[in-house]
Amino acid sequence: MSFRKKIRFIHKWLGLTSGLIVFIVSITGCIYCFHDEIKDMTREWRTVPVQAKPYIAPSLLQKKAKELYPDIIQSMVIYGGEARPAFVYGIKGEDGYFIYFDPYSGEFMHMENLEEDFFHIVEHIHLYLLLPPEIGKHIVGVATIIFIFLLITGIIQWWPKKRKQLKDRLKVKWSAKWRRVNYDWHNVSGFYISIVALVIAATGLTFTYEWMGDAMYYGGNLGRNYPEERAEPVIDTTVTKGPVSVMDKAFAQTLKMAPTRGMYFIWDQGPKNAIIAGSYPNALEYHHQSNLQFHPVTGELVKELMYDDKSAGMKLQEMNYGLHTGQYFGLTGKIIAFIASLLAAALPVTGFVIWWGRRNKKPKQGKIKKAVN
Repeated sequence: MSFRKKIRFIHKWLGLTSGLIVFIVSITGCIYCFHDEIKDMTREWRTVPVQAKPYIAPSLLQKKAKELYPDIIQSMVIYGGEARPAFVYGIKGEDGYFIYFDPYSGEFMHMENLEEDFFHIVEHIHLYLLLPPEIGKHIVGVATIIFIFLLITGIIQWWPKKRKQLKDRLKVKWSAKWRRVNYDWHNVSGFYISIVALVIAATGLTFTYEWMGDAMYYGGNLGRNYPEERAEPVIDTTVTKGPVSVMDKAFAQTLKMAPTRGMYFIWDQGPKNAIIAGSYPNALEYHHQSNLQFHPVTGELVKELMYDDKSAGMKLQEMNYGLHTGQYFGLTGKIIAFIASLLAAALPVTGFVIWWGRRNKKPKQGKIKKAVN
């Protein structure tokens, strides 16, 4: 068996075993790609008028949320931006909730059960196939690794033996019979999206495997490690609590040290862990973040890691979501990611049609006569 035939054999059976999962993950990626824009058009409580006022303190938002929904256990407060509401994140049982408030007045706006949100369900299909996360993420992860091999083996098969054949390999022969059109479409679309699809697939692996995130970190740092930026601060739990809300104190310091027109979050992890605060320059964009950590009892700053001080590897890690969704490159990036995901979803379909057609290919008339005689 020649090298190309071996590659074709591997490509065929990897595609048949993973095709359905690749289709589901790709098509849900398409749907999720513009979820923020669709939500903004359909949910009026996603925006608020900008006011020349300071944000209301996180402790007051938590107090209001507790009064409205006493059964929800709160852990984080997020300020979505100058023109967006603030919300308290909490859990009740296994369900997560967002409780939205006007960030300037503290007026209650909306309560959202994430388990009932359409895009949250789409995200869970994308990440876990609606299976238990510890099972579903590995099925998706393995299928993603297979998809990467499919892209590589597909390019090897596509690659022309002679340079003069390149022109024909770059286009679909639309005038041919539908089976040939399907074959050309499978090969040509796979080639054109290969680089973008590889980036999307590789960044998607970080949601399943820590080693992929570590690979991005060490790759961005050219193999070097900076343990001080990833180390957790040591918390002295023997100190006593002061009269001022620790969350409010930590948030006030964050506003001074990392001012932005974008997003903030502040997360109380409990009395034995540091309060984590983050600052993002743009609303709904999860990169270029600065991070501060505060003592959970005194509210004193215990660790500061601004974006400009982070290593290249950590910056690359934090770009992961933006690269995976195309968000890092703005609307153009999202459109490219959407098209690439849509074409990736079509690859298992067109590939199956190729396999089915070859498997059920009718012998030519001459061969039938020869077999009869």
